[in-house]
Amino acid sequence: MSNNSRREFIKNSAIAAAGISIVPRHVLGGTGFTAPSDKLVVAGIGVGGKGESDINSFHQSGKADIGFLCDVDDRRAATSRKRFPKAKYYKDYREMLDKEHKNIDAVSVSTPDHNHAIQALAAMQLGKHVYVQKPLAHDVWEARVLTEAAKKYKVVTQMGNQGASNDGPRQAREWYEAGLIGNVHTVYCWTDRPVWPQGISWPTQKANVPSELNWDLWLGTAPQKDFVDKLVPFNWRGWWDYGTGALGDMGCHLLEVPFSVLGLSYVQDVQASVGSVYVDEFKRGYFPESCPPSSHATMTFPKAKRTTGPVTLHWMDGGIQPARPEELGPNEVFGDGGNGILLIGDKGKILADTYGDNARLLPTSRKENVALKYERVPGGAGGHYAQWVEACIAGYGKKEVSAPFEISGPLTEALLMANLAIRGADLRVDGGYPGRNLKLLWDNDQMKVTNFDIVNQFVKRNYRQGWDVKYTL
Repeated sequence: MSNNSRREFIKNSAIAAAGISIVPRHVLGGTGFTAPSDKLVVAGIGVGGKGESDINSFHQSGKADIGFLCDVDDRRAATSRKRFPKAKYYKDYREMLDKEHKNIDAVSVSTPDHNHAIQALAAMQLGKHVYVQKPLAHDVWEARVLTEAAKKYKVVTQMGNQGASNDGPRQAREWYEAGLIGNVHTVYCWTDRPVWPQGISWPTQKANVPSELNWDLWLGTAPQKDFVDKLVPFNWRGWWDYGTGALGDMGCHLLEVPFSVLGLSYVQDVQASVGSVYVDEFKRGYFPESCPPSSHATMTFPKAKRTTGPVTLHWMDGGIQPARPEELGPNEVFGDGGNGILLIGDKGKILADTYGDNARLLPTSRKENVALKYERVPGGAGGHYAQWVEACIAGYGKKEVSAPFEISGPLTEALLMANLAIRGADLRVDGGYPGRNLKLLWDNDQMKVTNFDIVNQFVKRNYRQGWDVKYTL
């Protein structure tokens, strides 16, 4: 896309947004008539892997047409292109939005974490509804931007933490609001991730860029670097330039329960310790570009909507788990084995698996039913994806979704705040580790750590020239 074209893309954003409308079925036809406007036209940015399953799920709702496909890697896009042969294909999302914005109703973003914000914001600025894979953004500032932009542009939003639409979180909230475990004061969330390399040095040998991959577009907002093997399409998750580690990958799924049950929002303070990697039996390795192999972050949340005081939330990854609760039998599975959620109240405990599934009171012999209070899939019975599709067709503010940015934005910020502590714990300054297990104090209004300034560089990172996320809070 030419520079002039890109300038026009920015210039025409507001004009395009104003021109969007969805005509109700009854205007165009009678009962049983499916008007073209009753089908949401979705454009997918990142259509391989999870992106492939995302657009398939939208299409399976029966109310969405996949009109446009965009991917920087032809290999990853191949299956989606074959399944949706009528969808027009692009490599550069900017070109797609520039040329096709009048024909697109909504955009699905399923790219590496570092490009979520710039792509989702571009779509919202054109008035497009957006579905963004978790985590919502790469940096704290980006998460705040997307949260605010959703309100400003009045678009339907959903983050891809599908557990938010499952029964488990609603069951747990009903038990909690019925007073079955009292007031929750402590939460544990843990995962066996990473299942990709972390705590390693950046490869010294560059490799040839595959002919099907546009490396410059894949880098997007990230610093210019030579292509290396075994980074694309999966292992980028373990590098700070692109991913957000185990916390970014699984945190949205696991913290959904305490956020939805307790009404948590922004973090007050956070501290962390990280696992070590030794290059030999005497020397600890130092790999600041890579996420650590394991971590334990402790977040403090102020009194929330449904708590009587502060809540301490422990995050553990890399196989670290909390002590088993006394109420759990010695042979009973803790969480789902590798992942889990434990809410500790002053009268009892709730244990759940990934996505909040299989929520149960402890001891597991305890069976107490309460009246069903919350619709199990808000907005419709078609699941997390169909729910968003139907809300987009109805229009902004007309139908409920489970993970709008007003909820998933603060949730993502909490995770990324914990990542500030994780990165701070692993920083080497003047030959030492002064950030190790410091308590980082957070000024939420100013969006800065007030007592350890070096980590503020990660609140909003420097973007590669020409790839700035342009938004004023």
